[in-house]
Amino acid sequence: MLNIGFMASYNGSGMVSVLQAIKKGMPVNPTVLICNNKNANAFRNAEEYGLPAYYLSSKTHNNLEELDKVICSTLKKHDVDLLLLSGYMKKLGPETLSEFHNQILNIHPSLLPKYGGKGMYGDHVHAAVLENNEKETGATVHIVTEEYDQGPIINQQKVSLTDHETLESIREKVRQIESHLYVDTLEGIITGKITIPSDPDLS
Repeated sequence: MLNIGFMASYNGSGMVSVLQAIKKGMPVNPTVLICNNKNANAFRNAEEYGLPAYYLSSKTHNNLEELDKVICSTLKKHDVDLLLLSGYMKKLGPETLSEFHNQILNIHPSLLPKYGGKGMYGDHVHAAVLENNEKETGATVHIVTEEYDQGPIINQQKVSLTDHETLESIREKVRQIESHLYVDTLEGIITGKITIPSDPDLS
């Protein structure tokens, strides 16, 4: 059974969807949450499901190298096999990326490789989609590497857009996809329908 870890900065809505699926019988084991925002709702969501949670940030460890080491050791302590970033807004350090090579997933609110990269998150993505009159958008689960949103895509879901979309309507359409995409991805990994590449440079 996969041991699943989570990292979040705010609500951890993707984490909550996974925890709800686990409660309904999905065979993965949640082991830990790390959050860099001490006031995040993710802590309350984790507590509701009895999930151990840690506040680790540049305020608890102002040396980024030390913070990276503590994050990595905390994940190892809880035997994490697969780490899910659930709205985690900081870049992971080299030790964590190396130790959990090909074991860290993120959801991005666009159809990567479109609208990815540094600074492209949340409404910044949706605004770009709207400005460019895209006919579809969606969400993408990808492996986390050293570069923002450049890792191999392992799951993606599309949604059609009309000529009358607004920033708010696009946000809501993508949110509905994101709410279950991690669950779909985990189920695919469990059943063998989704395979995580062995080489992070493969697409």
